[in-house]
Amino acid sequence: QVQLVESGGGLVQAGGSLRLSCAASARTFNNYAVGWFRQAPGKEREFVAAISWGGGNTYYADSVKGRFTTSRDNAKNTVYLQMNSLKPEDTADYYCATPFIAKVHPNYYSLKSYHNWGQGTQVTVSS
Repeated sequence: QVQLVESGGGLVQAGGSLRLSCAASARTFNNYAVGWFRQAPGKEREFVAAISWGGGNTYYADSVKGRFTTSRDNAKNTVYLQMNSLKPEDTADYYCATPFIAKVHPNYYSLKSYHNWGQGTQVTVSS
């Protein structure tokens, strides 16, 4: 099982930027699709972005499209979420996750497609 560790969260003013990292323990990380989700206090966990196992395709929630970009660095076994033009409503705990099975194209937008989760990193955007 791939171990995932998120980092890069913090406090930022509205309009600012943060880059989250999702580092994996396995050199086979590139064979896994990776999803980014977030959960605000009192709300359900929601899809933010995803990247395919080859890195050739990315997917975004409408609420972040044009502001967030996900990418992967295979040499570093790391996936990134670059977040620009942050808004107070982006405040949440952010999680990365993978399916159990490698080399699949799941329903990227569905929480149920992901079974292996990191511990999360907190993002707070002040107005």
